[in-house]
Amino acid sequence: MHAVILAGGKGTRLRPYTTCVPKPLVPIGDTYSILEIVLMQLRRSGFTGVTLAIGHMGHLIRAFVGDGSRYGLTVTYTDEETPLGTIGPVLNVLDTLPEHFLIMNGDVLTDLDYGTFLRRHTRSGRPVTVATYRREIRSEFGVLDVDGEGGESSIVAFREKPTVQFQVSMGVYAMTRETLRRYTPGQVLGFDTLMLDLLAAGEHPGSDLFGGYWLDIGRPEDYDTANAQWPSMAPVLLPDLVQGSAAD
Repeated sequence: MHAVILAGGKGTRLRPYTTCVPKPLVPIGDTYSILEIVLMQLRRSGFTGVTLAIGHMGHLIRAFVGDGSRYGLTVTYTDEETPLGTIGPVLNVLDTLPEHFLIMNGDVLTDLDYGTFLRRHTRSGRPVTVATYRREIRSEFGVLDVDGEGGESSIVAFREKPTVQFQVSMGVYAMTRETLRRYTPGQVLGFDTLMLDLLAAGEHPGSDLFGGYWLDIGRPEDYDTANAQWPSMAPVLLPDLVQGSAAD
């Protein structure tokens, strides 16, 4: 099994932590970087190969990870000279990838079983499967349903500070290679464009709802949360490693 990890972003929302280090190498709990945690999780899930899509400060990531042998993985690289979007970097290495593979952001902390997720996608026959998470937003205001416009409108329903539930992308995608054959290597391709193109063509992506732990480390407050939760989450995210250390 193979995974493409997107690690080329500038991490501007996470400044000042990313001023001197790329976001995937930001440490969690003064123990491991985010990228190290992901690499060890992938190996535990049965993955043997990883492609790192690097750009901003990519030389630091390349120097840190190397060939991946210390993680039990074979790691290769693809360089973005200019930003290509979420899916764009994958187009440049598509011929080197297996029929089904993983694409994921390099700043995600989750106990999702990546191997099980990819195998479910392979069996589904979907063009792409998105790992999704349930979120909700509570309105700070009473919400009015209004019929008509201006002075002639009427209130037909009222909800006091309603809660809206929805599913969001976790930044983890299981992909079938042929899905991306319609695009040209080197072009900019975002996840949003891919989804809209598939829906317009009647090719419906799959949603794999996950109910475990997930944290997207995009903002300083998310990073602070990750560090605060690390003592309790380390045995969940890296069970073999933590148990092994305890035994030692």
